[in-house]
Amino acid sequence: MSRKTRRQFLEDSMMASAAAVTATGASSLFAAEEAPQSKSPNEKLSVAVVGVKGRGGSHIGAFAGRKDTEITYVCDVDTSYGESRATQIEKRQGRKPKFVQDIRRVLEDPTVDIVTIATPNHWHALAAIWSIQAGKDVYVEKPVSHNVSEGRRIVEAARKYNKICQTGTQSRSNPGMIAAMDYVHSGKIGHCKVARGLCYKARKSIGELGTYDPPKTVDHNLWTGPAPMGPVTRPQFHYDWHWQRDFGNGDLGNQGIHQMDLARWGLGVNQLSNTIISYGGRYAYNDAGDTANTQMVLHDFGDRALVFEVRGLVYDKNLKESSKKYKGSRVGVIFEGTEGYVVMTSYSSGAAFDLEGNKVKEFKGGADHFQNFLDAVRSRDKNDLNADIEDGHLSSALCHLGNISYYSGDRVSQGECLERLQDIETTEDVAATLDRFASHLTDNKVNLAKEKIQLGPLLKFNPKSETFIGNAAADVMLTREYRAPFIVPAAGKV
Repeated sequence: MSRKTRRQFLEDSMMASAAAVTATGASSLFAAEEAPQSKSPNEKLSVAVVGVKGRGGSHIGAFAGRKDTEITYVCDVDTSYGESRATQIEKRQGRKPKFVQDIRRVLEDPTVDIVTIATPNHWHALAAIWSIQAGKDVYVEKPVSHNVSEGRRIVEAARKYNKICQTGTQSRSNPGMIAAMDYVHSGKIGHCKVARGLCYKARKSIGELGTYDPPKTVDHNLWTGPAPMGPVTRPQFHYDWHWQRDFGNGDLGNQGIHQMDLARWGLGVNQLSNTIISYGGRYAYNDAGDTANTQMVLHDFGDRALVFEVRGLVYDKNLKESSKKYKGSRVGVIFEGTEGYVVMTSYSSGAAFDLEGNKVKEFKGGADHFQNFLDAVRSRDKNDLNADIEDGHLSSALCHLGNISYYSGDRVSQGECLERLQDIETTEDVAATLDRFASHLTDNKVNLAKEKIQLGPLLKFNPKSETFIGNAAADVMLTREYRAPFIVPAAGKV
């Protein structure tokens, strides 16, 4: 198939069907011609980096200049960043990669072995699925999806086309974190009844809600992709999309996905939860953001619970440091057992304590998550991955489920919030968590009596079908309406 013919095939496939599905139910998108995969350990792997501002720079650093990989494409909707990154890569690896704005131009090239994705969240799943369908192995940043259904569709695609797909939760490759998880799993803190993720990370206001021009160097249609097309309503185009729910998932799905993943890993649960409830709000700022900046999520797994706490306001500089942390951690994860607890304060380090708070063991040590991905690409065995796409889906989905409860909530007083929470059967101390939530707001001069709390409903969930039980309105929020031709395939149609 010629380049011109193949390009026409790609574009015609996307426009011809909203679901991009053939009459037999299999996806027609890219399926007509599978790219050859490099299997020889002596052969260079061709890498395309999609999304090169921010985290994409780490992807470039991981693959440029190696003897066994070459970045052959840089893809970004912003020409200013794409062109400059291509020039930087040329200095590092001796050959300049091609720059394109549209990922579909990358996927036309059968010589590309790997696609790495560091786009905004709302593009993660579609970029991953298209790349897998085009015969590429994929490294996709966290969260792997913008909603629950998208993550499962990437898993479906990876299994159908037998491609390696790594999630960008790099703690999974760090020896310090692996040792801590082994310690928890071995029972050395007794039964782990609660895993608590913490994201106490100050975020400033993103500025006034309004109508702004996108940068002239950005193809706004491509940037928007699967999301609804509309005017830019935030002053800072790049990065601040995290705090607008059409594109991002708040800090729960930004920084928090790392700690959510670790909390689930420590609990040893490989499915979604039985019930979910969340409360919070966007406090102190009247800005263009519409995601929570202070939030609590409670997942129940029966005999254990996963709790996530987002504290996003900027503390008074005179506030005691101890008030800005919980058990010594600010952005981390805590495993609370019947005989002790483990506190991880970074991506790779932390310590274990007895019930009296005496330190009994330390954990530390980092590694190269990208190397683990490359090892699995060479071996062609997904079991060699430290963060296979299914792990990425489950941990991302826990964030999304929390947001579904939150967005479905109503505003109540602190007293009513506590009353409703105390009716829930859980191993979590709901009163203590709510107290920390309220204290954070008080420290930031937020009057809860006036502002109130957005409290979501307790949602019952079926982990096997990954759908809600008896709640059609919540089921609708498991996916989204897509904008043609940027449509994530439905179940069974990847």
